Amino acid sequence: MSLSIGIHDLSFATGEYVLEHTTLAAHNGTDIGKYHVGIGQESMSVPAADEDIVTMAASAAAPIIARHGGDRIRTVVFATESSIDQSKAAGVYVHSLLGLPSACRVVELKQACYGATAALQFAIGLVRRDPAQQVLVIASDVSKYELDSPGESTQGAAAVAMLVGVDPALVRIEDPSGLFTADVMDFWRPNYRAAALVDGQESINAYLQAAEGTWKDYTEQGGRSLEEFAAFCYHQPFTKMATKAHRHLLNYCGKDTDNDAVAAAIGLTTAYNRVIGNSYTASVYLGLAALLDQAEDLTGRSIAFLSYGSGSVAEFFAGTLVAGYRDHLRTEQNHTAIARRTPVSYAEYRELHEYSLPTEGGDHATPAQTTGPFRLAGISGHKRIYETR
Repeated sequence: MSLSIGIHDLSFATGEYVLEHTTLAAHNGTDIGKYHVGIGQESMSVPAADEDIVTMAASAAAPIIARHGGDRIRTVVFATESSIDQSKAAGVYVHSLLGLPSACRVVELKQACYGATAALQFAIGLVRRDPAQQVLVIASDVSKYELDSPGESTQGAAAVAMLVGVDPALVRIEDPSGLFTADVMDFWRPNYRAAALVDGQESINAYLQAAEGTWKDYTEQGGRSLEEFAAFCYHQPFTKMATKAHRHLLNYCGKDTDNDAVAAAIGLTTAYNRVIGNSYTASVYLGLAALLDQAEDLTGRSIAFLSYGSGSVAEFFAGTLVAGYRDHLRTEQNHTAIARRTPVSYAEYRELHEYSLPTEGGDHATPAQTTGPFRLAGISGHKRIYETR
């Protein structure tokens, strides 16, 4: 009998501050409809000066460790495209902050917004090899574009932590997967740049091409039919992209593409991304959290996942909700993570956007801003210093 492996627990965290799109629109004279309707965004999370991918990741994972302990975790896989070091995995800092056992491997994965799905699939392989262990998968990113650029309105920040193991309490991940890779320059960030470069229209086209490619491979591998899925969780660089992607997939499959059909499939998955903004690797799993927190009982129903990372790599796969999953949700905690953010003015946001750590290797403390459980206290001798609040 095959093992049941999947997501046993899921928790997320986001930044200290929030910039409302009404504030951004007032600054640049944009009709708010361009944001609320055009890209489907209402606000975006902004990290404090003493927050980064490590502090958000630790904040997301801490409730999982509090609930389940860390004794069975023998691997931490940290997915990000906002890496803070060219050598050391960000997960090593998280491992320390959470007090995980030393008998543990920690690695960092990168492939744009797809990385967390690679981490999830690698975790499943490790658990299949050794069913006694659990794997902590973390996706954490800060989406950052240049001020007054077209991408500015699609920024955001969040981390999602998932505990992967046998007999999962939430979602059983199924075989097969549909895979797709193409060499496309739709979005990239050279090592010498803090902000990403993006060709917006090329990125949309590449995403839609990947949706076709993954679905084609998924069906060829013997996957489920489109009609079997209760909902679809897409990567959401902006929530309107999920609408575009699902309509494109329906059209590719010769199905009805009216608004009701699209809304029924993806409507509940966009709630968190709509107010947090683009969280890169965490995005598709924020979509899952939003769906589970709002939907009627989906026990035994299958959910589709389309994970896309620019450049580009994509994967289509399925998961089934297990009996009793609703007893393990973190709905109240998730709502609190979003509601606790402090609104900032455009001037305050701009100052946070332009803040950067000095690079000469001296001793520098960061402003004490976050009210979260972990903070980046400063830098000394080119070493980042983290502390528990």
